Amino acid sequence: MDENIIKTEYSEIMQKSYIDYAMSVIVARALPDVRDGLKPVQRRTLYDMHELGIRYDRPYRKSARIVGDTMGKYHPHGDASIYDALVVMTQDFKKGLPLVDGHGNFGNIEGDGAAAMRYTEARLQKVTQEGLLADLDKDVVDFVPNFDETEKEPSVLPAKFPNLLVNGSEGIAVGMATSIPPHNLGEVIEATKAYMKNEQISTKELMRYVKGPDFPTGGIVTNKDELLAIYRTGMGKIKIRGKVEIEKARGGRTNVVITEIPYPMIGANISKFLSDIAALSENKKTMDIVDISNQSSKEGIRIVIELKKDADADNFVNMLYKKTRLEDTFGVNMLAICEGKPETMGLKQIIRQNVDFQLQVATRKYNNLLEKEREKREIQEGLIKACNVIDLIIEILRGSKDRTMAKKCLVEGITEGIRFKSKESRIMASQLMFSERQANAILDMRLYKLIGLEIEALIKDHEDTVANIYRYEDILSRRDSMIQVLINDLDTLKKEFSRKRKTLIDNCEEAVYEEKKPEEMELVFLMDRFGYTKTIDPATLERNKEAAYQESRFIFNCKNTGKICIFTNTGQLHTIKVTDIPYGKFRDKGIPIDNISNFSSAKEEIVLVTSQTELNLYRVVFATRQAMLKIVDGGEFDVSKRTVSATKLSEDDELVSVYVLKDKTNIILRTKEGFFLRFPLAEIPEKKKGAVGVRGMKLGAKDWVEEVYYTLNSVDSPVFIQDKELNLNSLKLGKRDTKGSKIKL
Repeated sequence: MDENIIKTEYSEIMQKSYIDYAMSVIVARALPDVRDGLKPVQRRTLYDMHELGIRYDRPYRKSARIVGDTMGKYHPHGDASIYDALVVMTQDFKKGLPLVDGHGNFGNIEGDGAAAMRYTEARLQKVTQEGLLADLDKDVVDFVPNFDETEKEPSVLPAKFPNLLVNGSEGIAVGMATSIPPHNLGEVIEATKAYMKNEQISTKELMRYVKGPDFPTGGIVTNKDELLAIYRTGMGKIKIRGKVEIEKARGGRTNVVITEIPYPMIGANISKFLSDIAALSENKKTMDIVDISNQSSKEGIRIVIELKKDADADNFVNMLYKKTRLEDTFGVNMLAICEGKPETMGLKQIIRQNVDFQLQVATRKYNNLLEKEREKREIQEGLIKACNVIDLIIEILRGSKDRTMAKKCLVEGITEGIRFKSKESRIMASQLMFSERQANAILDMRLYKLIGLEIEALIKDHEDTVANIYRYEDILSRRDSMIQVLINDLDTLKKEFSRKRKTLIDNCEEAVYEEKKPEEMELVFLMDRFGYTKTIDPATLERNKEAAYQESRFIFNCKNTGKICIFTNTGQLHTIKVTDIPYGKFRDKGIPIDNISNFSSAKEEIVLVTSQTELNLYRVVFATRQAMLKIVDGGEFDVSKRTVSATKLSEDDELVSVYVLKDKTNIILRTKEGFFLRFPLAEIPEKKKGAVGVRGMKLGAKDWVEEVYYTLNSVDSPVFIQDKELNLNSLKLGKRDTKGSKIKL
């Protein structure tokens, strides 16, 4: 057999394969369908529960049974994804309208996970049965083969309301994500009805009904005026705050009670929120907190913060809004699958798509019902006609040899082979002309149907059937009639399942927090050779002076209102507020400098640590490995950013010395090869921090500056190099940008 080798570019195969994978994730996994608001895993789980008969009015069934059946029949992507979807559909703190009724531990608002599927039970909610799964038996949606073509599953559920808006959705696909907030069922239904009555209605008019998102956790949306633009485009940011109440406590104290939280805070973020509040107190951002307690229960959220007697509660609440997630944002991106492809839609587009879908479903439903009623009418008319000539029918049946002979007589008027009592009966029998469906109904009719009351009931059913046919034809032929039917269904759902709005929509002023300035006090900064740092009071230093200077790499006075400046070998300046550094006892370990600044010990080395106050009073000398020198006014480093560039470095260069210049007159550069150059500091020009500087010394090809010293004229300056003492001021005074002298030690 000849081989057929197809040659193609590897990049083309990779591109095609990745696009196929991406589209599969987008369409078949991560994004909801705009028509029923469900992702495939949710749709399959609900349909499987429907097929298993786990309905709202029947007993709960084990979640493991539901998950296993769904995975085996419709969703072969692992039990975890199915159970996770089932759990989320039960959680009333995540969904505006839970679609599954859970029995057991399905997690809570504080982030505790659900119990294993073998322990929990579930069944459909009534609204799911009536609003999403009703009419599936009426051929209203297309059914498609499952993954192995052994079962059929609906391509979409016949949703009677815009579930995408009511329950919202979140999902991450490939290169795109969806984030749709939940809304109030009653408001969404009213907006849908308004669109049905007037397709030209604007988004602004629709928002008379849909005020904004209605999060199950409540809260306050603070940017009401921005919502119109968000709902027009389907994108934007919704600002939401938790609800706070001020309560009087014993002893004249005040309690700040959080009763509703922002929707993004649900889960583990509640614990983080409590930790953030505690950190505000530990870092002395506020001194007003006496106690924090989380008294939340099944009845709702209740986080109590007890304040000091003289605390400003309103200012404290504003601090929580500014410095914690009590005020947060919900990023809106209303992306869903529309006509087989992902599309970002506004409020009106989503409602339009759902209404168009409802019209398609209703058209199929009433076409099917009409066809069934017409068949029913045909049979009923045949039975009524047969009752009027029942004696003749009985004579035909008694005179026929088999069912086929009798049926031919009833349908085609063929009387051959049938024994009749009279010639007149034969003539009448040849003129009956029933339809085939009518003839079958007559032949299947039981004798009790000939009772008078049964005949009256048959006539009554026929009248009802005719009325139904008239009604269905009217619904199918007139849009107004169809719309009214849909509106009636929506009104029924609203009456039974709508609830009061939980989230308040308003325009709130930005929280303004006046941070109390701490009383200025003198502190001592300590940092050991391992980078652990702390502050102590000067009296503590006096008592432990000898040990402090032995153990500390950097030690200097500072103020609690000031900043600490860290110069690194990469030319960066990192600043830290003194209040961010832990204050304590001399023997306290402290905290790594990496944890409270942008400095990274893995990438940088510290050259100098000093206080901002000292820098403002003096000038600073910079010396690099390649002998580049400059003097910069210390005031240039009084910056607000946490990290800035302190100096410009050439390629492969780094800082070896940063010195705060107070009373020194000379600088000495020592190189790796043992060359020394001493010259006056006055020869180094003052430049801006963004400058490279000037060359201070001529270096050999493989030499570099290893150490820098500073001395005062006429003052002995001994240093130990290789265990030998050298008086730096004994070195010959030279000039900048010379080679210097090699000193043998």
